[in-house]
Amino acid sequence: MSTEQLAERKTEIRKAAHAARKAQADKEQVSIKITDRVMQLPEYQAANCIMWYVDVRDEARTRHALPAALASGKQIVIPYCVDGELELFHLETMDELESGMYKILEPRADLREVAEKRVDVGSLDLILVPGVAFDDRGGRTGHGKGYYDKLLENAKAETPLVSLAFECQMFDEIPMQDHDIFMDKVVTETKVYDGIGRKG
Repeated sequence: MSTEQLAERKTEIRKAAHAARKAQADKEQVSIKITDRVMQLPEYQAANCIMWYVDVRDEARTRHALPAALASGKQIVIPYCVDGELELFHLETMDELESGMYKILEPRADLREVAEKRVDVGSLDLILVPGVAFDDRGGRTGHGKGYYDKLLENAKAETPLVSLAFECQMFDEIPMQDHDIFMDKVVTETKVYDGIGRKG
């Protein structure tokens, strides 16, 4: 498949996945099933420092699970975007979030510069990765901006990458390029898919 064909195919998949995700019924309840499964994973149980993300638009919801994650004694980290790069923030209470651009919940501006709130990607023991579409090998496509790809390149090689998705976001095959990163697991409301991970 040529680079153009590959890009075209990815665009088609993204479009289909966005439509399917938007049409997903009962997103709140289905998302609870997904986050419950994630929190029961051995990788989750074993991790001390975990990067969650705060859901936006039609993504599998995560914000309902954050208070329990925070109460668990684990260090919870969330990403936010600055000039096309993801920065990492140590979240300790839900009050540290505010509605930012596009109504996305983000760390409060006054806390972002606090040195002890900044986290290095190398200290993450588990990374929860959003995405638009996936396959059962852990193939993933995001929005095409590469924010997460840049972040994941610098994560420890042994840190598991786990994506949360509705089952309707699963496709037969996501076309992957050399720089694309496979997930270790994709967790939906019905199944946990074992992916190739970065060893692939």
